[in-house]
Amino acid sequence: MNIRGKVRLDKRTKNLVTRLKRNEIAVIDHDDIDEVAANTLIHIRPQAIINAQPSITGRYPARGAYKLLKAGIPIIDEVGELIFDRLREGSLIEVKGNQIFWGNELIAEGQLLTLPAVQTKLEESNENITTELDNFVDNTLEYAKKEKSILLGNIEIPPISTPVLNRHVLIVVRGSNYKEDLRAINFYIQEQKPVIIGVDGGADALLEFGLKPDIILGDMDSVSDAALQCGAEVIVHAYANGKAPGLQRVTDMGVEAQVFPITGTSEDAAMLLAWEMGASLLVAVGTHSNMIDFLEKGRKGMASTFLVRLKVGSILVDARGVSQLYKQSLHTKYLIQLLIGAMIPIAIILWVSPSTKPFFRLLFLQIKLLLGS
Repeated sequence: MNIRGKVRLDKRTKNLVTRLKRNEIAVIDHDDIDEVAANTLIHIRPQAIINAQPSITGRYPARGAYKLLKAGIPIIDEVGELIFDRLREGSLIEVKGNQIFWGNELIAEGQLLTLPAVQTKLEESNENITTELDNFVDNTLEYAKKEKSILLGNIEIPPISTPVLNRHVLIVVRGSNYKEDLRAINFYIQEQKPVIIGVDGGADALLEFGLKPDIILGDMDSVSDAALQCGAEVIVHAYANGKAPGLQRVTDMGVEAQVFPITGTSEDAAMLLAWEMGASLLVAVGTHSNMIDFLEKGRKGMASTFLVRLKVGSILVDARGVSQLYKQSLHTKYLIQLLIGAMIPIAIILWVSPSTKPFFRLLFLQIKLLLGS
């Protein structure tokens, strides 16, 4: 393999993809690449990916590296973090096999990842998953004891102007399969017109589909400036102590924002907001709901999410479930009935019309002649 191209570097993959362009070379610092990151990179189509970390460790079945290689994007793995000190954004580099050159200087060397190697790691992960599951459950229960105020306490909700009481609320997170989920429930969205909450980058996902969020809620670390300026109400998710690192960015843009201090993830905060405001139904798109989702996010437990699901579970449904209730296709027999119903008045009008009577008489005579009567 011999590749030359302009390099883009960022230790946070979700920040890198906002600058990365087709046929450039991505330099990341991302162990166990998740499927969401992989899908985004595949959509952009870089020439190659250089990773300072192992793209799959074997701790759990992270399938990002597998998807990237299947898409034909080579990965040079475990080159070390010093590459970020040795390269500058926009530098022209050359990749020869597992070696990275800047001009004539060899600046890093890694491991050229192959599909068989990734498949071996995936097999290892199936053996290691029991240990990961034990640790995950222990951490979840430990933190659930500390965060039980989500269930028992009175939550102070920031004031919002969007009416939520007795309405459906669609909560969109840019997680696994969010595009497929949004396509699946398009008919539901058009018919029910729910309140739409974009969680961080979920706001951009909505705009990609031509949908404007009513509310944007999150840490403000993965939502674009364009989304924040789209006219939606903005709520900054803060730590339980009230500290909100993302607030400064929003205020610097001149966008008015409320602050919502609460433990847990931003998607947990969105669900609690909708629940406390009296939503009649919560529809979730791309949310994290299982161990693999949380391990991919780098979280060792899901205490807050577990507690929030317990609280709002009676009105919470997954987008895929909603799509089953709103099929866009009609049964064949109904289509035939509609067609016959539409043709009957047309046939009557043609039969009684003076201008078409000669045509029908001639047609009738032709049929009699053909039948030999």
